[in-house]
Amino acid sequence: MTELIFRGRDRYRPSWGHFAGLCAVLAVQMAVAAYKLGPVGFCWVLGVTVALIGLGLLLAFRSWTTVGAGGITVCWGIGSGRTYPWHEIRWIDVRETRSQYGTSLVPRMFLVSGRRRALPGLHHSELYPAPDFAVEFRRIVAWWELSTDESARVRPPKGLRDRLTPAVIAVVGTVLITVVGGLVLVVLAN
Repeated sequence: MTELIFRGRDRYRPSWGHFAGLCAVLAVQMAVAAYKLGPVGFCWVLGVTVALIGLGLLLAFRSWTTVGAGGITVCWGIGSGRTYPWHEIRWIDVRETRSQYGTSLVPRMFLVSGRRRALPGLHHSELYPAPDFAVEFRRIVAWWELSTDESARVRPPKGLRDRLTPAVIAVVGTVLITVVGGLVLVVLAN
C-alpha cells in the first residue's frame, strides 16, 4: 500500500465570502478600538489580532498527517510531528460534531494510554468540504486493519468528551462566565 499524506494547506481554502465577512468584523473591531481605547489601545488590539490570526493560519497550513508502514504521524504545525506505531493504536473512528454551522467530521485514533488524537489535514465540514472524505478515511482504516491484529482492536467506551457538543460547552461556559463575573463584581463592590 502507498503511504497516505494529508496536509492542511491542501484542505483549507478560504472562500471570498468568508474572507469578506472576517474583514468586516475586523474593521468594526478596529473602529471600536480606535474610538474607545485611543491610538495606543488601537495598536495593541491590532497587534494582538494580527498575531492570533497569523498564528492560527500558520498552524492550520502547516498541520499534516502521514499514514504508513510505521504507523500514523501527526503534526499540528509545530515541529516534525509525532509517530504513533500501529501497536499503540486501539481504535480509529470519526468524530461527528454538529453546530449551527453544520456538521463537521474529523477522524481520530484512540491510543493504548486512553488518549485520543485527531488527525489534522483530513476533515469534512460545510466550510471546508472534502468530497473524498469517506474514501480517504476508509484508506486509513485499511492501513490500520492490515497493520494490526484483530484482537488488538478494541473499541473504547463513550466518555464525557463524546457527549459534549459545542452547544453544551457554550451553555456551561456562559454560566461559568456569569457566575465568576458576578463574584468579581460582588468582591469589588465590598
